[in-house]
Amino acid sequence: MTKPMPFAREAGNGPGVVCLHCNASSSSQWRDLMMSLAPRFRVLAPDLYGSGKSADWPSDRTISLQDEVAFIEPVLPTGGSFSIVGHSHGAAVGLMLALAYPKRVRALALFEPTLFSLIDAESAPPNAADGIRQAVHASGRALDRGEADEAAKHFIDYWMGSTSWENTPQSRRAPIVASILNVRRWIHALLTEPTALDVFRTLDIPVLYMVGKESTPSALAVARLLTHALPHVEVREFEGLGHMGPITHPQQVNEAVAEFLARQYLASEC
Repeated sequence: MTKPMPFAREAGNGPGVVCLHCNASSSSQWRDLMMSLAPRFRVLAPDLYGSGKSADWPSDRTISLQDEVAFIEPVLPTGGSFSIVGHSHGAAVGLMLALAYPKRVRALALFEPTLFSLIDAESAPPNAADGIRQAVHASGRALDRGEADEAAKHFIDYWMGSTSWENTPQSRRAPIVASILNVRRWIHALLTEPTALDVFRTLDIPVLYMVGKESTPSALAVARLLTHALPHVEVREFEGLGHMGPITHPQQVNEAVAEFLARQYLASEC
């Protein structure tokens, strides 16, 4: 059977940058960042499994973060090094991608990777990942009742606060409702990722780790663990932002990413 190819947006010329989106989103979340980076970089933003215009998750087996890496491999820049920008699930995939290509990945700009498996590895539940577990459980029960809109509400309200789904414009709801069918697959991949925390200590590359100060306990717990493990990490905290900062306040986050990437490439040219 032919391996499905991911859909990917592309813009600009120069050193490669790969942008990976969060769950319940698509590559379209990076449009503004791509325009900002295009004068200096060749930017690629793939749709991950079951998102945007890419193929749905294969139904014959459970998907892992390693499968997500394999899925987007065909659209990675060919030859030379590249940097990775990632948000949430996409940031978790970005870390796996960096481990898979340690000699090619030049830098990482990550907004709250959701590697919840690290929380469970540190201490068994109950722990800081309980909130996301409960939200996904509630979403799953709603899906079992055929209530996809209610399933999306549980998921979005967990990440963005109560009434967030109620205040989401109708025009933006349809793609989120469609993607929420994968919610159990997302959480399975993030909770069962076997990579140990110590493995991330081997990533000998610059990392910009971005955190919203108003984020959830689950995202902040992952941040606490990874920022102490990554050997070359620069932490940037955003006042007033939550986990969905790259979507709710894209200008602030995109400016931080662009400045970080420019700094990394300027340093290499000196």
